[in-house]
Amino acid sequence: MSSAPPEAEPSTSAGQQTGCYVYGILPGDVELTEKIKGIGDREVTLVRDGELAALVSEVDLLGPLGTTEDLEAHKEILDSVAVGAPVLPLRFGAVVTSEDAVVSELLEPNRDEFAAALEELEGRTEYVVKGQYVESAILEEILSQDSEAADLREQIHGQDADATREERIRLGEIISSAVAEKREEDTQQLLSALEGHAAASVVRDPTDELEAVNVAFLVEDDKADELELQIDDLSADWDGRVELRVLGPMAPYDFVGSTQEDQG
Repeated sequence: MSSAPPEAEPSTSAGQQTGCYVYGILPGDVELTEKIKGIGDREVTLVRDGELAALVSEVDLLGPLGTTEDLEAHKEILDSVAVGAPVLPLRFGAVVTSEDAVVSELLEPNRDEFAAALEELEGRTEYVVKGQYVESAILEEILSQDSEAADLREQIHGQDADATREERIRLGEIISSAVAEKREEDTQQLLSALEGHAAASVVRDPTDELEAVNVAFLVEDDKADELELQIDDLSADWDGRVELRVLGPMAPYDFVGSTQEDQG
């Protein structure tokens, strides 16, 4: 994929009370079909420059920026727009002095790069597949496959925690290592199941020690139903072991920047 839009460095001047917050970059012919409220409940508009447009709203520079509500508004706006048009999301917090600065500092210097990236994203959105191990099920699976772990559990069962401290530490290490190995295997199974149903994929770092899979997929709009069916099949196979959920469609956060195209 093409490289990501650079982070817009704040270019506001001292004493300035409002700035222009930039959510993302779109094709210049996109129209907003309804009013959208952005950060601070300000109306979201488009700043156009030829074949590009920036999704912006006025922002109060004297108030705090970075609340949970601000972050949610940033994402919700990008995700809603992504359903109808390709969009390059900017990182949260991109503020410049004015709409003129949006053109001169962001759109003009990156015109070719933005246009190429938007062309690649045409008709595609991101879906994230996340899975969480059912703790009791994965623990029993590990203990049934690892005799040392099973022996250690027997040794510490009903015993004083301090007296069996080393055994408990060792058991924790075995389980942690086994979960990591199973996560890698299950991630590969997910990727294999969705091969041919996504244009690209990015394996994300786990956010929880019991996370089974966390993969972002760039999906053609006309293949979204196929992806859902494949996930349903995999969810049935993993029933009682892994709880799967699909997030999306959303803006292609994981695919603006260096990504790896599926090699298969």
